[in-house]
Amino acid sequence: MKIPFTKMQGAGNDYVYIDCFETSVESLPDIANLSRRISDRHFGVGSDGLVLIMPSDNGSNVRMRMFNSDGSEAQMCGNASRCVARYAYDNHLINSKQLTLQTQAGNKQIEIQDDSLITVNMGNPVVIAEHETLKIDDEKYDYTAVSMGNPHCVIFVDDVKNFPVEIVGKKIEVHPNFPERTNVEFVKIIDNQHLEMRVWERGAGETLACGTGACATAVAAILNGFSDRETNIQLLGGCLKIHWSVVDNCVYMTGGAEKVFDGVFDYI
Repeated sequence: MKIPFTKMQGAGNDYVYIDCFETSVESLPDIANLSRRISDRHFGVGSDGLVLIMPSDNGSNVRMRMFNSDGSEAQMCGNASRCVARYAYDNHLINSKQLTLQTQAGNKQIEIQDDSLITVNMGNPVVIAEHETLKIDDEKYDYTAVSMGNPHCVIFVDDVKNFPVEIVGKKIEVHPNFPERTNVEFVKIIDNQHLEMRVWERGAGETLACGTGACATAVAAILNGFSDRETNIQLLGGCLKIHWSVVDNCVYMTGGAEKVFDGVFDYI
């Protein structure tokens, strides 16, 4: 089966996107297996996962389903949501620069700005644990747990560049404190308006960026007194601007979204 796709990236968080306005979901093979195969960076297209751009079934403009590179389905991806908005507008699935995106974590309001940046209202954060400690290999880590529709464990460190993210992140992802597994953010405070972050994504490993993770990180930094309500978060793949509003308690994420290339995946 030949499957048309578009590869896009937001702050280096790259996914393969399938337009299910053109290719019906019912015609696709096992989606979990398709995500694993198409995401493989040696034998597939190469990506952090697979995103289906679909007609909405709840009155929104567009619907998104997102699968990690291990085939598991995730509730939400902030960087992917910006890419879906960019794709939908550029390919005339929508006519307005303001849209409502249906996700597994609820509807998200998105605005495509004139400078090509895209702002997503990520909704209200849910603080699961503000000050908790877990133990990995005889080391104790203080963390703040925040849900942005998906789970995040935020840990502040002194040296994020040399931190063993793969070793520690992999173990925290499956720690008993997180029965549904968790994303893990390792964060260095630069100043009250600048943070530096690396992320271990649940089901994908370390990625260049995570939009929901950046939002969770900003919330955790504010709760711990490290950051202002507006902050810039530097990720391996780029910078995201995060604003946790005192007016509506919503977290707003602003960043870019770029098309990389179109192609056809030959699923055998």
